[in-house]
Amino acid sequence: MPLAFALAATITACSDRTPAGATSGSTSAVPPEPEIRLDVPFVPTPYEIVASMLEMGEVGPEDHLIDLGSGDGRIVIAAVRDRGARSAEGIDLDPQRVAEAQENALAAGVADRTSFEQGDLFDKDFSAATVLTLYLTQDINLRLRQRILETLAPGSRVVSHVFDMGAWVPDRQAPMGSVNIYAWTVPTRVEGHWELTQEGEAFGTLEFEQSFQMIGGTATVDGNEIAVFRGRVDGSRVSFQIAEHVLVGDVVGDRMTLSAEDGANWQALRTSSPSETPTTPR
Repeated sequence: MPLAFALAATITACSDRTPAGATSGSTSAVPPEPEIRLDVPFVPTPYEIVASMLEMGEVGPEDHLIDLGSGDGRIVIAAVRDRGARSAEGIDLDPQRVAEAQENALAAGVADRTSFEQGDLFDKDFSAATVLTLYLTQDINLRLRQRILETLAPGSRVVSHVFDMGAWVPDRQAPMGSVNIYAWTVPTRVEGHWELTQEGEAFGTLEFEQSFQMIGGTATVDGNEIAVFRGRVDGSRVSFQIAEHVLVGDVVGDRMTLSAEDGANWQALRTSSPSETPTTPR
């Protein structure tokens, strides 16, 4: 897989001088073809790293993978051929790489479940991805981070070769020689004010603050405030501790179901939206 490409093609200006091979009577030169300027050179991902990236991304038959900066198509092709992904697509700024990827997919027998497009990855709508793969640069990863968090569905996986996401610490990482592979699960947003009920009766409140997949805050029960700690969001799954009790649950939109190790259950309704409590750095 190549390093990703960005931004626009630049057109090389024509020289005012008569080009080599033109007659002295020529009054103009034929403009050259547009030159694609790539932010970074084409560097294919080694096949053993491709396999590890797909394993860390837990790619399977239900997945649609999108590779940003897909180069010769090897990650897209391997996702379908080797991991059985439902479908996969790639985008690359270099038309030569796109044509090569299409030929490789045809030769691998997966052209019907893969696609490749020429374009700028910053213009790409990748919201349909359940797995997003990257071999970009640190700067480009950071520029994409907010879009990834806001665009991909909770539970989607992101896998990056070499470069991380800064303050968004990886959920998993694996050394591969002198470099690392990083993987994240996109967390749902739980920050805000939640009203707790138990068996239909008011029980208390939860006030969550969130930084990527980490959460903290306070619980208020019978007028007493108790700290929420060791909180974490894994996709739409949430877990945290209040005093000696560990609570786990699932979040769907503004509703949450919670249970404790002793079998007690609660329901929670968020009464302030994330936009009203913008505590997540994105």
